[in-house]
Amino acid sequence: MNREENINFVDKFWDHQVIPNLSQYISIPCKAPFFDQNWRENGFFTQAINLVSQWVRNQNIPGTQIESICLSNHSPFLYIDIPGNSGKTTLFYGHLDKMPEATGWREDLGPWQPVVKDGKLYGRGSVDNGYSTFSAITAIKSLCEQNLVHDRFVFLLETAEECGSVGIEEYLEYFKKRIGMPSLVVILDTGCSDYDRLWLTDSLRGLLTGKLQVDILSAGIHSGVAGGVVPSTFRIIRNLLDRIEDSHTGKILVKNAYTDIPQEKVTRAKFMAQILGKKIYNDFSLLEGCSFEVSEPHELLLNRSWRPSLSVIGAAGIPSLELAGNLLRPSTTLLIGLRIPPYCKAAQLIEEIKSILESDPPYDAKVTFTPVVIMDGWAAPKMSERLENIISDASRDHFGDEPVYAGCGGTLGTVKFLSKYFGDAQFIITGVEGPDSYAHGPNESLDLTAAKKMTAAVASILAKHSKK
Repeated sequence: MNREENINFVDKFWDHQVIPNLSQYISIPCKAPFFDQNWRENGFFTQAINLVSQWVRNQNIPGTQIESICLSNHSPFLYIDIPGNSGKTTLFYGHLDKMPEATGWREDLGPWQPVVKDGKLYGRGSVDNGYSTFSAITAIKSLCEQNLVHDRFVFLLETAEECGSVGIEEYLEYFKKRIGMPSLVVILDTGCSDYDRLWLTDSLRGLLTGKLQVDILSAGIHSGVAGGVVPSTFRIIRNLLDRIEDSHTGKILVKNAYTDIPQEKVTRAKFMAQILGKKIYNDFSLLEGCSFEVSEPHELLLNRSWRPSLSVIGAAGIPSLELAGNLLRPSTTLLIGLRIPPYCKAAQLIEEIKSILESDPPYDAKVTFTPVVIMDGWAAPKMSERLENIISDASRDHFGDEPVYAGCGGTLGTVKFLSKYFGDAQFIITGVEGPDSYAHGPNESLDLTAAKKMTAAVASILAKHSKK
């Protein structure tokens, strides 16, 4: 592949083709089914799938097949099959669903309002994960423009990733014979700690979420009457959380939520901390005067990739400040999320947590814990030396530096299933969810320069991988 031709093509194609169509995608509020119970009636997934499908057809890549399907009661799935001439298959995975809006967007921005400003494309779904299919197709088009031998490319695009990839295994079972055994699986849906090199994800944490509900009254009572007599459900729920998390340190108290950290991962965390220096803190918008849980940079990296952590991510039964009265409330519900390291057995762990929370409730309150999401973590298998060299060349050619392999604190539950069905394939998991990209939060944005560099790097990897 000619490096300069690749870079020039990708740059122009992004400006004229990708940004306008990705902006249209951003304007579609296609939230994951968990966040939009009326997704069928709203039809936003249909809009997103039609947009992507038509754009891919417009590229006029000979032999391209596109199929949209909806199995059982699951949200729809988009399958794209592009023939090749190398004798190999490369599988791309991505998702078209989005997280909900979130609050706190800047006045000049909004979740469904695509805006290009200061080299970034703002809007929900820009970096997570709308750009990935556009980026991958651009890389393939670059190969076609230079008439290079290339793999057959298969795309699996789901619409329920942000709520645990519900139904993904049924779809994989449906398509597995048609796909065959890919030699390479590429996922462009993870983060990077800077935009100066190609970042490869070599591990992912798992995720357990559940609703913890405490009930003690059939109706709310004036707090002046019931205060000091009826225990607060909020205090009870605080007490219950203390069973699984040390509220002073954040340390998870459940032994089975931990795993032994491989020494190779510790070494890589120290190397990553060394090359990033103070940039390691760029992922976090910490307020002035506040501090992190740990002071050692490499320990911070290990905490977010190889150790468990708990977050309260939602609440019910608690009125807003404007509607709050002096009432002892009858019920409190929290949605909690526990990130767990690779090798932890998620299904067993969530049953243990359910038992811990529901057993012997304070004041004999009615306590229920209902699991919502159960996803294992993942650690990458050993990569071949040939593929490592191909990736190193691409990172140097398009970013000017060696790649970095790092653990990711987030979760891609689909990776577990892709590994199960395509276990003989090599995996490349990368992305540009970098500093100030704010995936899942307000002001989500895609750094366009980084996205272009990554696209060109992916094209280079695909070109070299296709050779025997």
